[in-house]
Amino acid sequence: MSDAESSAEPAFEWPSIADAPPAEQGGPVARQGFNYQDEIAVGFLIAMIEDNRLLRVHCETHDDIVLIWTAPDSEEAEYVQVKGDAHNQLWSITTLFGAKSKANADQNSDLSAGNEATVKINPSIFEKSLARDGHKERGRFRLVTLRPVSDALEALTYPCGSAGRAMVQGKISAIKAEVDDRCPGATSPKGNDAQYWLDNCYWEVANDLTSARHENMLRLFKLSSIAEVILLPEKIEVLLDELRALAKAAGDAKWIPDRTKKIVVQAQIRQWWAQRLSEASAAITGSAAEVLAIKMKEASLPSELVDLAIELRRDYAANVRTTRYMEPDRIQQLQERVKSEAMSLRAKQVGGDLPLNGKQFHHQCIERMDQINAEIPNDDVSAFLKGCLYDITDRCLLRFEPPA
Repeated sequence: MSDAESSAEPAFEWPSIADAPPAEQGGPVARQGFNYQDEIAVGFLIAMIEDNRLLRVHCETHDDIVLIWTAPDSEEAEYVQVKGDAHNQLWSITTLFGAKSKANADQNSDLSAGNEATVKINPSIFEKSLARDGHKERGRFRLVTLRPVSDALEALTYPCGSAGRAMVQGKISAIKAEVDDRCPGATSPKGNDAQYWLDNCYWEVANDLTSARHENMLRLFKLSSIAEVILLPEKIEVLLDELRALAKAAGDAKWIPDRTKKIVVQAQIRQWWAQRLSEASAAITGSAAEVLAIKMKEASLPSELVDLAIELRRDYAANVRTTRYMEPDRIQQLQERVKSEAMSLRAKQVGGDLPLNGKQFHHQCIERMDQINAEIPNDDVSAFLKGCLYDITDRCLLRFEPPA
């Protein structure tokens, strides 16, 4: 062996995206409340139930969202940028790649006369996306936007590797020519160029927040139908709120010291889904108040409170069936008030405004029922209100434990 061979340095090995810290922490610091990006992340969490190939979802790490997919040889990292801007225009070549450089716009100009190329101050969306490709995993790219794309970019909306994508290669070549004009020589840290990005980028138009929420609700309904456990829309909305809380918590956490909180794994989501299906099935086929007892025990509430809650729920159910107990309109009014108050309290707990454990949140709910009762003059409906609260819980529309 020659001296040169013996002293040769080992080949550089790119770090895994699971180990390398993000280059910036701006995303988690700037986040406030639920937003469009959280709803898109929820869609990917649901995808881990639907698709065995999706292994992990990163929230606000090396990009807005990072999807880790299984692949024949190793794993692939799909870097997702979410653009919820509601600007009143289609996405275009210029908004994606930036304006042409001054030199390329006028190749016949005399540079000696001072007509120098314009230097970009800020990288384009394309350049930022390509720059994410710096890890061991093979890189893929996705743009998720609220607004549609112009005709010039429509080719990117066909999934990579699809028959549709193969039929628009001429349009992909036209986009490549625009990239070369606007971002000449752009490469990723691993040396992959614009053609690699175009070959591995999928543009998903997700429309507005309302549409994204509706799509996620429909997907959970289909999954529950496949499992032969039919969920009502109000129950699905409760489950979606739990997923939104999980996505928000992952986005808000910082890589150091909470790296594991930023990465949601397939096993975690599938276990959550199996548990929720089991609860919903028990609510349909099990004995009265069985689910209520489970929810209260999960919150570490003592057995005597569990027994009292079951009694209140049983009395409430009997009273609702008794026409002489209360006028139907009055019953509906109180039921709607309890559901509304329960939703407000749970939303605050899920959103982080009420950082309470199960016992504390249960106390908050009971206290709120007493406050409502005190607001009603000359009528004590305290037992009815609490019975209604426990009935809601028994029907899997409320839980006391904070989101996982």
